[in-house]
Amino acid sequence: MGALMLKKILIANRGEIACRIIRTARRLGIATVAVYSDADREALHVAAADEAVHIGPSPSTESYLRIDRIIAAARATGAEAIHPGYGFLAENADFADACKAAGITFIGPSGASMRQLGGKAAAKVVARAAGVPVVPGYDGGDQTPALLRREADRIGYPVMIKAVAGGGGRGMRLVESGDAFLAQLESAQREALSSFGNAAVLIEKVVQQPRHVEVQVFGDRHGNVVHFFERDCSLQRRNQKVIEEAPAPGMSAALRERMCGAAVTLARVVGYEGAGTVEFLVEGGSLGPEAPWYFIEMNTRLQVEHPVTEAITGLDLVEWQLRVAAGEPLPLAQDAIAMRGHAIEVRLCAEDPAQGFLPSIGRVAAFALPHDLDVRLETAVRAGDVISPFYDSMIAKLITCGETRDEAADQMIAVLKQLVVAGPRINASFLRALLENADVRALRMDTGLIGRDIANLTRSHIGTSEVLAGVAHLLAPAAESAATADPWRASDGFQLGTSRTLTVPLVVNGEPQSFVATWPRGESVPHVALAGAEGAGSEPRQPTACVAVPDGLYAVFEGEQVEVRWPTYDADDIDDGHAGDVVRAPINGKVARVFVKVGDAVAKGDRLAVVEAMKMEHVLAAARDGVIASVAVGEGQQVNQGALIVSLEEETQS
Repeated sequence: MGALMLKKILIANRGEIACRIIRTARRLGIATVAVYSDADREALHVAAADEAVHIGPSPSTESYLRIDRIIAAARATGAEAIHPGYGFLAENADFADACKAAGITFIGPSGASMRQLGGKAAAKVVARAAGVPVVPGYDGGDQTPALLRREADRIGYPVMIKAVAGGGGRGMRLVESGDAFLAQLESAQREALSSFGNAAVLIEKVVQQPRHVEVQVFGDRHGNVVHFFERDCSLQRRNQKVIEEAPAPGMSAALRERMCGAAVTLARVVGYEGAGTVEFLVEGGSLGPEAPWYFIEMNTRLQVEHPVTEAITGLDLVEWQLRVAAGEPLPLAQDAIAMRGHAIEVRLCAEDPAQGFLPSIGRVAAFALPHDLDVRLETAVRAGDVISPFYDSMIAKLITCGETRDEAADQMIAVLKQLVVAGPRINASFLRALLENADVRALRMDTGLIGRDIANLTRSHIGTSEVLAGVAHLLAPAAESAATADPWRASDGFQLGTSRTLTVPLVVNGEPQSFVATWPRGESVPHVALAGAEGAGSEPRQPTACVAVPDGLYAVFEGEQVEVRWPTYDADDIDDGHAGDVVRAPINGKVARVFVKVGDAVAKGDRLAVVEAMKMEHVLAAARDGVIASVAVGEGQQVNQGALIVSLEEETQS
């Protein structure tokens, strides 16, 4: 293929996708311009680009979603084209139009094509006209809550509320009954407005036991459209993809032909240009030739999971995007695109699956892949970087390949066992549990699998006693720190001139624990043993890696992190028995809603407030019946983890 006409591009995104685009651009001799917010001043994508332009404060609404600032940055640096990546403005038709008006090439479809296929409601109109089956539902323009409720009642519960303008699980809510509809609608619309700048939603029937299958398509301005086969994205939690693979396991040749043909037809009827993904649901959990299937939406951009398609076809989809944007025809015809083997991608996220996938933030103390295993890493995170609350929780993608699905899965399991990430909690052990799950391996899977088996998938396989036994030789700093405290106030066996025994408090994954340190007479290094009879005989479990920090350590056991701290306690840390009287922020974030005021009576489980972080909403509920004594925050306010949100009046003793 010849040299590209493009000389310099601006990447209107951040994180791993920005680094991914920079890598291909550099190989092709194209200069790159990064943009960044306050939170990303020291980010890897900024360092990797040839130039970088600051575009605003940390919240995406004031930086990465500011069309005017991104266009200005492109003009100031002489960038001929803008690549939107995915998320943020990638599917914003107004952004594509603004680029065109400014004389800048948008690396993606036209604004007109986005409006026809990018919006879920409009895309269904195109699909119906093209003879492609769609999921029954409502996608009209009347967005009044009463009408939407009536439409949901007509379709029949359960129904799914979906943001018209978005994807990635944002603005989606499963509604099981009419009583819950309006509250879920309000939440979905608020999240959609925050993520995509558009609160409009549609309502769909919930397809039973669905497999989520998508087809990668590509078009050019010369009328050519091809597909790159399909991907399976059925392993999801909260409507967000967790593991993706290509090709879809168990896909029959007949269904592949019909589905891929439908995807190409949809792209061709609107003159689609660039990369796009057409998404389908297949009912019943099987991909047999007679399985019912429905079009659900088209993503008019590159997908997070595009590396698995690259792996089975040997093609660089970003290069294709750049060539098509430069006006070239598609590099290959359909009959020249072949697939081989199997590829699996996992999304490594800074979150705690055992705590409802609560996002985790903070400094990354260590980040290392095994050196002896073949794995593709897509990330913008390094040891020493800080995971902020402002953006998505995904910190990396890992991709493995094999001649068969089992080979690719086994390789990924081996990688996850040896992966070392310390600091923020991550979902590595959860991903491994999924890949080892008997139903996943036997193809008895659908989009509800994670929800049904969440307890087993998030269960820890490491006992506290095993952990402490495995790191006992590393606890001397904690013992020495405790020993330097005032000996006259210590509740231990301190005696002058004899051996000393001290019970040292620890916090292990947030739970109080302790161990016993003994200094034999004449020795300065303590002997360490577990406190209590239960742990005394525990077999030590050796960690994959240990990372020391000033007041503790992180021990990683086959991908599962254990945080051991020896903090200094003060009076504010003592549980006074009134924990149910206060509600605190579970994470750094923004207060999206406050539902109560001082004097309101509430029942246990009532919604009190919503804190938003990493594009996820966290609903805070009352722990008991009571009366609101104080409301410490207002809507729109930024709060730190642990900040007081609401307090209840103390219960009177009868």
